[in-house]
Amino acid sequence: MMSSSLRPAKLALGIALALSLSACQKDADTTNTDTHKNDIAPAVAEATVVTAADAIAFIEKAEAELAALSLEANRAEWIYSNFITEDTASLSAAVNEKVTATSVRLATEAAKYASVELDAVNTRKLNMLRSAIVLPSPMDPAKNAELAGIVAELNGLYGKGKYCLADGRCLTQPELSALMAESRDPELLKEIWAGWRDIAKPMRPLFEREVVLANEGAKDLGYANLSELWRSQYDMAPDAFSAELDRLWGQVKPLYDSLHCYVRGELNEQYGDEVVPKTGPIPAHVLGNMWAQQWGTVYPLVAPKDADPGYDVTELLAAKGYDEHKMVEQAEGFFTSLGFDKLPDTFWSRSLFVQPKDRDVVCHASAWDLDNEDDIRIKMCIQKTAEDFTVIHHELGHNFYQRAYKNQPFIFKNSANDGFHEAIGDTVALSITPKYLQQIGLLEQVPDASKDIGLLLKQALDKVAFLPFGLMIDQWRWKVFAGEITPQNYNQAWWDLRVKYQGVMAPVERTEADFDPGAKYHVPGNVPYTRYFLAHILQFQFHRSLCDIAQDKGPVHRCSIYGNQQAGAKLNQMLEMGASQPWPEALAVTTGSKEMDASAVLDYFAPLKTWLDKENTEAGRTCGW
Repeated sequence: MMSSSLRPAKLALGIALALSLSACQKDADTTNTDTHKNDIAPAVAEATVVTAADAIAFIEKAEAELAALSLEANRAEWIYSNFITEDTASLSAAVNEKVTATSVRLATEAAKYASVELDAVNTRKLNMLRSAIVLPSPMDPAKNAELAGIVAELNGLYGKGKYCLADGRCLTQPELSALMAESRDPELLKEIWAGWRDIAKPMRPLFEREVVLANEGAKDLGYANLSELWRSQYDMAPDAFSAELDRLWGQVKPLYDSLHCYVRGELNEQYGDEVVPKTGPIPAHVLGNMWAQQWGTVYPLVAPKDADPGYDVTELLAAKGYDEHKMVEQAEGFFTSLGFDKLPDTFWSRSLFVQPKDRDVVCHASAWDLDNEDDIRIKMCIQKTAEDFTVIHHELGHNFYQRAYKNQPFIFKNSANDGFHEAIGDTVALSITPKYLQQIGLLEQVPDASKDIGLLLKQALDKVAFLPFGLMIDQWRWKVFAGEITPQNYNQAWWDLRVKYQGVMAPVERTEADFDPGAKYHVPGNVPYTRYFLAHILQFQFHRSLCDIAQDKGPVHRCSIYGNQQAGAKLNQMLEMGASQPWPEALAVTTGSKEMDASAVLDYFAPLKTWLDKENTEAGRTCGW
């Protein structure tokens, strides 16, 4: 669910250099420790001999320091997000600067012990400390300062970005995105699409220099380059992880190809050959999203005939008298029905559910863990809508995960890999089926199976359409970090990958004067993106396995695990592990397999795939691009 954010203890440390910017962005190659330990000899090795006792003492001290610092950072971030003033912004910036300095120092020191033989637990902790930094700075103080300045400037360019339309309106990215979702005027859509990308052009030289400096920092930590560091956080060798992603994409590509073919055909009927050709890639501006990453807003243009399921959850919530508090209570009831304990009293007294009228707050939905134990909260300006009802379930998925691993050592208080945290929230959201709505008294009658195609298509336009985008962002960055893509062809290589994976093309001519990657926040913001691809695979694998445990005999897309404590116990067993074991071990607890498997995506959308292929064949469409 891309509309929300996770803010666990380590996430609330805040910025890209902090220990684990998202769910778990830090696992080094622990399953192959013996094989690779000497391959990554630290560049910072000292003349003095270090012992296992030295390493363990360092780990214990580092863990205590980070745990204490997380409390300070979490509180500062919470206050800033809930009371936005110049003073709270200053406090937040100060603690983030402290976190950055601490993270860099500890990662550099951890590299000194990379060749020391340790027990499995301390080896894992050490590797996490060493690989935690998303954008490592060089040891040279002047270059360190230069990198910090570039990071701030890139974030500022994106955050302050606006585009002024021909009619004189100057709009921010959220405003432009809302217009793209609503408008069906291809010329206006093209103007918005190209206009927003103008804000990224000044980023190009900054990004080029940032890559040079961060690669130098990665080498100081003992990695060949930043690509190797990022890919070393998944309990397997970096190249093996890349191959794993290719395998998963290969599993789901046939489903994506059918969806792409259908949507292109329907949009061609809507806009004509001049705007959307019958063959080839789809122009990016007509898919209802600034980055063509999710296509849900064009559902009205491509919906099957008679697809209306006969109910509207937003209307049902109003009819049953649901306010913001009751919506959260109902979501809590989902988890307690699985056997989880109720949320603590402090959750209800300290969370933010309604946008205040007397102050500015960050309304973006997020889940928080302030004390690494029981002070879990959500912060969102809840709207009484179907979308926010789903988002609340998703956010509580984060909170129940956070509480489940509270007894782990601090470094292990995180998800098994950085895809797991988002996947858990989305796994829960997959159980918000018509059957669940009936069970909780919102819906009187479950629609018959004839309505499933519309519901599945609506989901696929977001979840399946996202998969190649979720994959290609880091495919591009990893090649840039490794020198396979040079600054001379940044933009061409970006569009080559977009065409290759998504079958999406730029609607207007692009050149190397442009820097289209910078128009997506996660690139100038230095946020790794592969986690979102993994989450979109894992959520379906978790859902299918939990439905099997619950002995649900129906189609997996109709299954809800609501009320099944056997499924809840198995889920909790995995959540309690946190990041203490390599992710394949955690995966096996719930699914029985140590291998990620995208066939669950195919199972979920099987009726839709059959329908799409039939529609494409009957329309005489030529699929592929």
